[in-house]
Amino acid sequence: MVDWLNACRGYVRIGVNGFSPERFMNLCSNKGIVLWDILKTDDGYEMCICLNSFFELRPIVRKTGTKVVVLERYGLPFLVPKLKRRKMFLAGALLAVTFWIWSTGLIWNIEYDGNYQITDETLERFLKENNVTVGMKKDHLNIEELEKEIRRAFPQITWTSIKLEGTKMQVELKENEVSAIVAMEETEGGSDLVADYGGRIVAMIVRQGVPKVAIGEEVEEGTVLVEGTVPIYNEDATVREKHFVWADADIVMEHGRHFEEKLDVDYVKKEYTGRTEKRSFARFGEKEWKLPGDSSFLQYDSVIYEEQPLVFQKLSVPVYWGQYTHREYQNVEHIYTREEAECLLNEKLELFLSNLEEKGVQIIEKNVKIDTNGEIWTLEGDFLVEEQVGINVAITEQEESMGEKETDE
Repeated sequence: MVDWLNACRGYVRIGVNGFSPERFMNLCSNKGIVLWDILKTDDGYEMCICLNSFFELRPIVRKTGTKVVVLERYGLPFLVPKLKRRKMFLAGALLAVTFWIWSTGLIWNIEYDGNYQITDETLERFLKENNVTVGMKKDHLNIEELEKEIRRAFPQITWTSIKLEGTKMQVELKENEVSAIVAMEETEGGSDLVADYGGRIVAMIVRQGVPKVAIGEEVEEGTVLVEGTVPIYNEDATVREKHFVWADADIVMEHGRHFEEKLDVDYVKKEYTGRTEKRSFARFGEKEWKLPGDSSFLQYDSVIYEEQPLVFQKLSVPVYWGQYTHREYQNVEHIYTREEAECLLNEKLELFLSNLEEKGVQIIEKNVKIDTNGEIWTLEGDFLVEEQVGINVAITEQEESMGEKETDE
């Protein structure tokens, strides 16, 4: 604190030498003049003294016969005259402080956390529709009302929290984890389980509903596998009424799958010439400024390098600058060799098979061949697989009414 006050008032470091520098220091002490950082030298002493006290030393110097020399100057009184001569530096410093104060009152970054069903882009569009954007004033943000609007617009969101951290707005969400299937099961009425492709039934476990097929039976696409209409019988084996349920079963079907992928024999490949052009740019938010001029290359791609100054990172202000590097290239035609074509087509096949495995599909047999007609490479694969079958189809009101009529009869 004392050092800060001395810097504001200004002080100097002086050298004292002559007949009696010790008497000089004693007289300063008697007059209440504070000296500090006293250092013994070969021809005298060095010490610090406040600027105001320095102008009171003349009578003491005459009385003691010493000589006082100013060695260094410190503090604000000596800095201000220098700043007056450097008007551009002073103006830049004032503008920087003004910008810093102004920018701290704005929102420069919006982050989302906890959204899985709803994308960031969807939330950004919603916020823009509600006039919440990057660069808006914090004072214009009604956090409680915005939280209510988000929950109202997205029913799957059960909890919302919005908080401001510096110039960043953090949106935290919690979504309803109950799946759409459970919600469908809770609806009124029932459904049948229908085959979404044809094949042979190899396994079946029915949890709810009336099974209409048996293991080993061949069925076609659209066949009802499990019926959601459950009859309730009288003692004389006549149908008293029908109860509609959501058909539920695990049914595994064996059937064939076909896969086909094509690849042109020739292709175009970029070959870089080694020539490059660079253009600097600056970006503030969504606005970007580039140096004027167009590229002289007919065909080129660009590599972007950008950086954000540390001061803007701390403030979360979207200010960037960097450089575009345009790289010239030429399109050169090439022809796939058999090894290259087989490698690319097999990569497509492996991706197809990995997707099947992720869905729980078991491959029993496979037959794959690769051939070409001189213009196109073709991979064809036939697979015998076992996978779960069945989609729920809601029982229509007409079917329900027909069931009621049969009961009346």
